[in-house]
Amino acid sequence: MSVNKVILVGNVGKDPEIRHLDSGVAVANFPLATSESYTAKNGERITTTEWHNIVLWRGLAEVAEKYVSKGRQLYIEGRIRTRSYDDKDGNKRYITEIYGDNMQMLGPKGDEKPANGQFNQGQGNSNSTPQSPSVNEPEIDDSGGDEDLPF
Repeated sequence: MSVNKVILVGNVGKDPEIRHLDSGVAVANFPLATSESYTAKNGERITTTEWHNIVLWRGLAEVAEKYVSKGRQLYIEGRIRTRSYDDKDGNKRYITEIYGDNMQMLGPKGDEKPANGQFNQGQGNSNSTPQSPSVNEPEIDDSGGDEDLPF
């Protein structure tokens, strides 16, 4: 058994970029910054920031398009995916992304943005219905049964 689960709480680095695939499936991409602070031996306060590439699909992408903006604090739960591509010079490049399954908006309530709204993949709004995965997101077969689980 293996587990690929990521939980992040951080701030959105820029407004989400939204695309609609030929099949109509919405995809949102944006950077999320997480920071960690500590005090060095000399008493200096040090903060390090890690940037994460977030990818949201379907209903979550639609929610991100409406409510997520630069600076917004988010809770993201998902899984790590690494993919490769060839750049314009023909060099192979790799990118690591977080495919979000759940998102919760944190922080103070904005004028037009709901605070503390929790959203799950495929549940972006009450009218959304589950759609088949796109070519870029393989379908996961969960029908293997729970017989192997130790709990």
